Amino acid sequence: MSGTPSREPRETTLTTILDASSAPPEPAGTRRTHHAGIWRRGRIAALLAPLTTLVMLGHALVPDRAGHLGSLTETFLPWTGLVVPLLLVCAAVRRSATAAAAVLLPALVWGLLHGGTLTDKQTSGGDLTVVTHNVNEHNPRPGHTARALAASDADVVALEELGDSSVYEKALAADYPYHSVRDTVGLWSRYPLTDTRTVDIAPWPRALRATVRTPEGPIAVYVAHLLSVRFSPTRGFGTDARDRAAGRLAAALRAEPLPRALLVGDLNGTTDDGALSALTSPMHSAQETAGAGFGLTWPAAFPLARIDHILLRGVEARSAWTLPATDSDHLPVAASLRL
Repeated sequence: MSGTPSREPRETTLTTILDASSAPPEPAGTRRTHHAGIWRRGRIAALLAPLTTLVMLGHALVPDRAGHLGSLTETFLPWTGLVVPLLLVCAAVRRSATAAAAVLLPALVWGLLHGGTLTDKQTSGGDLTVVTHNVNEHNPRPGHTARALAASDADVVALEELGDSSVYEKALAADYPYHSVRDTVGLWSRYPLTDTRTVDIAPWPRALRATVRTPEGPIAVYVAHLLSVRFSPTRGFGTDARDRAAGRLAAALRAEPLPRALLVGDLNGTTDDGALSALTSPMHSAQETAGAGFGLTWPAAFPLARIDHILLRGVEARSAWTLPATDSDHLPVAASLRL
């Protein structure tokens, strides 16, 4: 009858409960096998973790003979940190406790090596602001780039890869009455320039040296554009010409009589690159000591490496930063210094 409630659902439920209570318990060995499996899985990911750590710690030992692999590795060294989240994803997908534990090692090492770079070390108190920029000789709007640099309110502006320097001379003349150009590199200053000369680092002028007569005393400023790094499928990552130019520039800096000196420009390499140690070891980077983050400069559309630098000797950096993109393929970099 329609008025009589059906008892079928209750009977089904009771049957299910009785069946479940009478089912044999899961063997203890099955649980032990499951727990052991999370340690046996993901061995490949677990192996990649210490290998990544070795690259982080031993990058200076990566040979440069085979296509200059060492310089290539050191140029993009901070990006080795991306391996950490990738390995964590692999550990999660494989449900591997071994891989998850192993990834702690490269995470810790990367943090020790590069974590301090991410902190904000900028302070006030500078009395000289310096800007350097590879303006790109094929820049479609050099006048626009020059006006952007003038608006930075820097005291000294160094430019590399100049095409038609007259465009920059005209745009910067009002704010920077003193300037010197040597072929594709130039220096503009609010303060008088003396002892200006070309620094011989390549078959054609790619570096200059000048004394900037600041109110706090003289300082030697070197503007340099080291030779470009080329990649060839047969020869690999070619840095020989750049490295030779760096050696000549390092010799000039060692012979510099003034105790306060700056090296600014496009070095076509990072401070991690051991091939540039002759330049970077005697001097220190404004970005590393007084910046916030890596300050990547190239390529401007999606910066991957900091190859544009402000290096110091006998001068204290108070803050360092990158400026907004211009029409160049590099970002300008700036630093406030205390003399």
